[in-house]
This record gives sequence, structure tokens and C-alpha cells, in this order.
Amino acid sequence: MDQARIGRFIAEMRKAKRLTQRQLADALAISDKTVSKWECGKGLPEVSLMLPLCEALEITVNDLLSGERVSGTDYQRKAEENMVDLVRKNQENRRRLALSAVCAGITAVAVGALIVIASFFELPTGVRIALVALAIATAAAGTGAAAALDFRAGVYECPHCKAQFVPTLREYVRGVHTLTRRRLTCPKCGQTGMCRRRIAG
Repeated sequence: MDQARIGRFIAEMRKAKRLTQRQLADALAISDKTVSKWECGKGLPEVSLMLPLCEALEITVNDLLSGERVSGTDYQRKAEENMVDLVRKNQENRRRLALSAVCAGITAVAVGALIVIASFFELPTGVRIALVALAIATAAAGTGAAAALDFRAGVYECPHCKAQFVPTLREYVRGVHTLTRRRLTCPKCGQTGMCRRRIAG
């Protein structure tokens, strides 16, 4: 799916309805920053907001995912293309999550090996310091790569209102987390809690 095209279409339909970003956001009980993010092509509406958004703009979900009004003759073809895109996105999210786990595992093994070598082998002080520095750099690079892959995989679901959303990178990095949950503030209801990751969105 072309996020930029969908964003332009949302903006076009909103303006055709003579709504400001704030008015559309209020109708959906979200922030105007979220609407702005969609229209700039920096994210897609979460699944729970697609029907209310389409009702507010008087379009179909197929129109929304296509980034244009779909004619009757093209409707089936566009619906199938959009379904394939959603399945592909789901598979990409799962692949990113798997790569993130592999990256974290390799990083842990590499850092552990460097620390063991630096700690238990007879080495000159300069070499020992270089190995520790290399371990720190490896840990930072590996953790960063794993986090970048993990951040882009799926969405998070608010435990209070069940809205699904993608946090900002800053919120993601700062959020205390377990393997499947992260402490985040929901952009829809404003409450903070341990939000569960949803791969399919």
C-alpha cells in the first residue's frame, strides 16, 4: 500500500467535506497530529479507525486502502490487491520480528564471547581494553539494529480502549517493556498502560 497516496487521498476527501484536521480528529476521538501524520504519508489509520474514518469521509475501506475512489468495475480487483497487500505487510512484520530476535541473539553471543576473552585470557592491558570497547560497540550496534527491526513490526493495542496504534520512535525507546508488551500512552484515550503488540494490526 502506498502510504503517501493514501495520505493525499485522506486530505483530499477531508477538504471536500470542508473539515479541518482538528474537526476530523475530534469526530474520531484522536489527536489532530494523528490525522496530520496520515496525510503526510507517515502512517496508516489503525484497523479500529478505518470504518469510522470512512464513514466520516463518505468513502469505502477499499477506496481508502486504494488511495482513490474505486469504480464498480475495478472494485473486485482493487479489493483483491488490497487484501494481498495486507497479507504481505503481515508477513513482513513477522519477518522483521524474527530478524530482530536473531540480531539480538547474535549480539548477545558476540558480546559474551568478547567479555569472556577479555576477562579470562592473559592479554596485554591495551588488548583487554580494546576488547571491552569492542564489546560495548557491538552491544550498542546490535541492540540498535534489533530495536529498529522490532519498532517497525506491527502495532500496539491499548489495554483500556483497545485502539491500535504505532508509537513514535521516542515513545518506543523510552517504554518499559516485556517480550510482548510495552508501556505506552494511547493517542486515542490518553491513558498509559502495558500495550500488547499485534503483528497483523
